[in-house]
Amino acid sequence: MPKRVDHDERRAEIAEALVRVAGRRGLHAVGMRDVAAEAGVSLRLVQYYFETKEKLLLHGLRHLTAGFTERVAARVRAAGDDPGPRALIEALLTASLPADEESRRFHLVLTSYAVLAMTDEQLAAQPFLDDSDAAEDTVARLLQEAKEAGLTRPDVDARADAIGLLAMAAGLGTAVLAGQRGPESAAAALTHHLDRIFLSDGLDLSPSGD
Repeated sequence: MPKRVDHDERRAEIAEALVRVAGRRGLHAVGMRDVAAEAGVSLRLVQYYFETKEKLLLHGLRHLTAGFTERVAARVRAAGDDPGPRALIEALLTASLPADEESRRFHLVLTSYAVLAMTDEQLAAQPFLDDSDAAEDTVARLLQEAKEAGLTRPDVDARADAIGLLAMAAGLGTAVLAGQRGPESAAAALTHHLDRIFLSDGLDLSPSGD
């Protein structure tokens, strides 16, 4: 009897291979043949599941962000049963800092997607920015809830501060990748700015506290 193929699992394996290669060489240098070799499958099989490189890249991005979501969820669980808005925001921000191989790869490949989309019209047409918008909406909502609960300074602008925090986390992540600073220094900078927003200290979820 022929072995039943789990197509979702096969797609996930190929997407993970894409992320691994992109993490080593940069997304711009990755072709479908490279991904096939990394996954240990034929080029024809990769083309069967993903007709074009753009579709492969989009699926790889979804796979990458799904892993990031799981990473954030693990940090939230570590914060306890009722962590509060600050701990949730800190979990989301610090999870993307390149403190280990998984988070380093996440930041590097996600940044590569954004850069590549600037010159690749087909990739730019894909809805890969939706996840960034979702993160902004989540942080803004948590900040607004915290403000209404009296946990932040009264002059906090939930949307503007959410944009600033996410941009800061992205910039700090790039600085870590470039060797400009270490993960602990980057996490401390985020904590400093959260201290300026919140009236009380939150749970430390920095990479050094893993």
